[in-house]
Amino acid sequence: MTDHRTNEAAETERASSKLGVVIAATGFAFLLVQLDVSIVNVALAAMGSGLGASVDGLQWIVDAYTLAFAALLLFAGTLGDRIGARKVFLGGFALFIASSAACGLATDLGMLVLARVAQGAGAALMVPSSLALLNHACAGDAAARSRAVGLWTAAGSVGLATGPVVGGLLVGWLGWRSVFLVNVPIGILGITLTLRFVREAGRRAGRFDAAGQILGIVALVAIVSAAIEAGPRGWISPIPLAALATALLAGAAFILAERRSRDPMLPLGFFRDPAFGAATFVGLCVNLTLYGILFVLSLYLQHERGYSPAEAGRAFLPFTVVLGLANVVAGRIAGRVGALPLMMAGLSIGIASYGALAFLIGTQSDLAFQGGLVGLALGIGITVPTMTSTLLSSVPAERGGVASGVLNTVRQAGGALGVALFGTMLAANAQAGLRGALLVSAAMLAAAAVAMGFAGRAERSAE
Repeated sequence: MTDHRTNEAAETERASSKLGVVIAATGFAFLLVQLDVSIVNVALAAMGSGLGASVDGLQWIVDAYTLAFAALLLFAGTLGDRIGARKVFLGGFALFIASSAACGLATDLGMLVLARVAQGAGAALMVPSSLALLNHACAGDAAARSRAVGLWTAAGSVGLATGPVVGGLLVGWLGWRSVFLVNVPIGILGITLTLRFVREAGRRAGRFDAAGQILGIVALVAIVSAAIEAGPRGWISPIPLAALATALLAGAAFILAERRSRDPMLPLGFFRDPAFGAATFVGLCVNLTLYGILFVLSLYLQHERGYSPAEAGRAFLPFTVVLGLANVVAGRIAGRVGALPLMMAGLSIGIASYGALAFLIGTQSDLAFQGGLVGLALGIGITVPTMTSTLLSSVPAERGGVASGVLNTVRQAGGALGVALFGTMLAANAQAGLRGALLVSAAMLAAAAVAMGFAGRAERSAE
């Protein structure tokens, strides 16, 4: 009896160690992916000076990455399910490292934007496959999955939140190119861990949905292009209007193609589950508001308040610490009390924080400003892991790659739209534009909370 218990304890310890290495490998990947969303923000002023880029050019530096990321995520999730998540993960990691080096060596705006597109493609290959590998390593243990997703999310949040801090320091010490080159050694470490310790997840046979992939890319690029081009040209000028019309037509064709496909890239049946649909909407709102606000805040602090890149980076340091801690703690608590109550609390804190920041924009008090950022970090840090865990638990484990691809596609599309829309608002009037962006953000999180509340009620009624 004692030997049996000893063997069980040893097996549990080995499984825990294996899961820890998988979390580390996939966490390195997600950290880099999210780092490159935000690290460029405090380097934008230096890039603009060095490359002669205007505000809309700077928006493309940010959105080229996010757009490629969003446009290829569904394909990447499907690809991982078809040929194996580990293969896709490693291929994406290698592409990400190579394109990061290309970004650091770019000599003009066009080269940098193209390299950012390749970087976004690598990120798209890594994210859904990393979640699929995590899901596989947890072997159906819901509590272990909640903790693992919390740690994985924390790694991404640390990357996203430390981006402005690390970027500010690197720009001050080594110049803007270093914000891309820093990815190379970290990426090599992540690939090494994966090759040595991470095993392949399950596969699922099927065909690729080429029509859905092409139409999805066209719709995403068109809607973001419309938002960016509306800044310098105005919404009623021919180019933004043509882009909007293209986005609407491509979007409608995409939905029709997915309904008719026997093996769709985006299984619309997922959205019959209220929890899946609501969690996806939460992801859209969180990323649209957070990515957009980080972009405009970084420019506002440097252009309007005279911060250096290093000072702007340091302004986000408390935000960084709280966001990472909140992700870890939320993942652990969610396994005990459930994801929905925790997610609603996080959204409520986020709403209050965006509202408070909107009224603090005119003040010169750094302490009050930091308080608003800390509150925002707490709210978002609680929301993201609970949202991700809720979505994954609403689909079969073997569809985890596709489901995570859907969530992250929506999130990254939201982030690209947030940068485009809020950047346009800032360009029109810095202080009023930033305040308006913060109030819009509060309203969007409120809508997300309402949607999640209805989903929770529908699930309780169905039980």
